[in-house]
Amino acid sequence: MRKYVEIAAIYLKMQMFWRADALFNVIFTISKIIFAYLLWGILFQDSDTIAGFTFQSMLSYYIVSSFLSQMEMSGGISNEISTRIRNGTFSKYMVIPVNIEKYFIAMEIGTVGFHLIMNAFAAALWIFIFQIKFVFTTEYWVVLCAILMIMLGLLFMVQLNYYLGLLTLKYQEVSTFLMIKDNLVAFITGAIIPLALLPETVIYAMKFFPFYYVTYLPAMLLTGHYEEQALKGIFILAGWCIFMELITGRVYEKYRRKFDGVGM
Repeated sequence: MRKYVEIAAIYLKMQMFWRADALFNVIFTISKIIFAYLLWGILFQDSDTIAGFTFQSMLSYYIVSSFLSQMEMSGGISNEISTRIRNGTFSKYMVIPVNIEKYFIAMEIGTVGFHLIMNAFAAALWIFIFQIKFVFTTEYWVVLCAILMIMLGLLFMVQLNYYLGLLTLKYQEVSTFLMIKDNLVAFITGAIIPLALLPETVIYAMKFFPFYYVTYLPAMLLTGHYEEQALKGIFILAGWCIFMELITGRVYEKYRRKFDGVGM
């Protein structure tokens, strides 16, 4: 356990060397907030509520969802693994005395730890600039459920990107998979628009998949919506994490013999 703590600490320190990236990350979050402020400001001129949202609760949702989506930094894992498998340097991870998946989980914890502070500062800044009457649940158990769901969501995304990276052991080129994933995740996690605006049949179907619980449901819980789904969401997302753990272990054991240390 101690070695994974050390890995997380190393990556936390590494983030501090890239302070300019963190600063631009804070600045770029404003684009989504401006988009929400302008678009929904026009739409709410003719209505007090839309899909159960008031104007202030809609902006609050965008603040929280932006915060959560910016925290998810695991996309580089799949690229890192894929690149190293193709150029023959993946053996770096195979020879060190750590579990490879746990290594990347620790790396994600260290990375997220730094950006958590920066993104919290960005969220507070935009609330102040736009004078948003921030809507936040007062139920402590809902907050705890949302935090647990956020942690499980981050774990699931690490597992997903780890799995996609490992597919290089079989397919050699997985850029198509990564492109599809990157383009779909932003939409199906509710980071672009609240999923409540979609048809009910679509929302019902999405509840069976993990992405509904990664960003959208935690953001809804924290802004006072869907409290009755909190516990169910935790169990469903935990089930998907267990499923991904089994799948990644099987894929690695089955295809790692194809890697000879000099590339594919």
